[in-house]
Amino acid sequence: MADNRRWWALVVIALAQLMVVLDMTIVNIALPSAQVALHMSDGNRQWVITAYTLAFGGLLLLGGRIADLAGRKPAFMTGLLGFAAASALGGAAVNQGMLFGARALQGVFAALLAPAALSLLATTFTDPKERGKAFGIFGAIIGAGAAVGLLAGGFLTQYLDWRWCLYVNVPIALVAFAGAYVLLSGGGRHPDARLDVPGALLGSAGMLALVYGFSEAESRGWGDALVLTLLIGGVVLLGLFGIWQTRARVPLLPMTVVRDRQRVGAFLTVLLVTIGMFGVFLFLTYYMQRVLGYSPVKTGVAYLPITVGMVTGSTQVAARLLHRVPPRLLMVPGLLLAAGALALIAQVGVEPAYASHILPGMLMLGLGMGTAMMTSVSLATGGVAARDSGAASATFNTAQQVGGSIGTALLNTIAASVTTRYATAHAASIPNRALLEARAAVHGFNVATWWAMAALLLGALIAGVVVNADRAPAAQAAQERTPEPVDSAT
Repeated sequence: MADNRRWWALVVIALAQLMVVLDMTIVNIALPSAQVALHMSDGNRQWVITAYTLAFGGLLLLGGRIADLAGRKPAFMTGLLGFAAASALGGAAVNQGMLFGARALQGVFAALLAPAALSLLATTFTDPKERGKAFGIFGAIIGAGAAVGLLAGGFLTQYLDWRWCLYVNVPIALVAFAGAYVLLSGGGRHPDARLDVPGALLGSAGMLALVYGFSEAESRGWGDALVLTLLIGGVVLLGLFGIWQTRARVPLLPMTVVRDRQRVGAFLTVLLVTIGMFGVFLFLTYYMQRVLGYSPVKTGVAYLPITVGMVTGSTQVAARLLHRVPPRLLMVPGLLLAAGALALIAQVGVEPAYASHILPGMLMLGLGMGTAMMTSVSLATGGVAARDSGAASATFNTAQQVGGSIGTALLNTIAASVTTRYATAHAASIPNRALLEARAAVHGFNVATWWAMAALLLGALIAGVVVNADRAPAAQAAQERTPEPVDSAT
């Protein structure tokens, strides 16, 4: 593939990844309108979000291995068409069941699309300098996708209709599909690839149980019998999955992927980062709309500093230094900067504090996260045999999804319990009910944000101790990479 062809291929891959990432947040702002239109109860409305993350997080390992089995280009293109069809179905939903089903289908095809996209990127860019630039762009998209989703959701909901938060995926997916057909190569299946059926069942069931359990913990509570059964069952199933993977002839998740110290450090770091980040996005949205009174569009615009920081950290800091300094010298400072940002954001009160706390906090958070995430992506996918790149990519995406589910459930549970205790303790001293509710909610948000900061600090500690490579393994990936079958269509 010629140089310019590779970079155009990056545009296609990045466009597809942006669609998958932003779809986790774009419907958040549209949810109140969709709830009214489709007559959802307060208890059922969470399934608009949960149906997507449940299918996505639970099926990622299977999707990654299917990409290795069938070929990454066919898997990528199938995922794009399926995602477009599911999005159109959701946009046309006439009742809540139809919308929930469409969101679950989006998750199924996202689980096929996301690992195929990341493994295509890893096998397309093997030169260290080019790889740094490519992963810088990709890392910025991963980090900024959530904020872009909130911005797009605000504009589409306020000026068009909530259904366009789903319809917008259709043209994006079709453009990416056409680009993939023309530009991407290396789509043939590997002759030694096999589908590990017992591993697929154990791994997918374990992940589904964990993601479902964490999703239900927010509304049911951590002591609920169903939540405990799901979480314990998920851990047991994943334990059995791990045991089976050491015995399977062609495992779903090759042990070489998780035995590498650098990759383990990257996976754990991403897990902890997303634990901290997803809950904070939700809290900031609530703070800006309910406390500061921002409209959906104004809320989306207010998130732009995170996007600016993410792009700067990924493309101007990490991409330029990745092949020059040890990865931990990018990951640790990036995570510490992001933790400092959360410490600043955690001090907001009911008075307007966007300019003094939220704005600088967002810039710091984006810069730190962009630097750390881009480096983690490169570590997670570098030095993997081509036949296993789908599995490595799926494991990275799984760490993101599980971290997001844990973070949302854990931080929301903490915030809700702290808010209730504060309101009870101060009911007599603050007779104004509206003021009491606002202060109680902000206090719960602050405490949960401190916990999110602790997750980032733990991630920085793990990155500093576990990740000890002198350089990101881009060159090693180029040397160990097995020859790719070339699709005759390209």
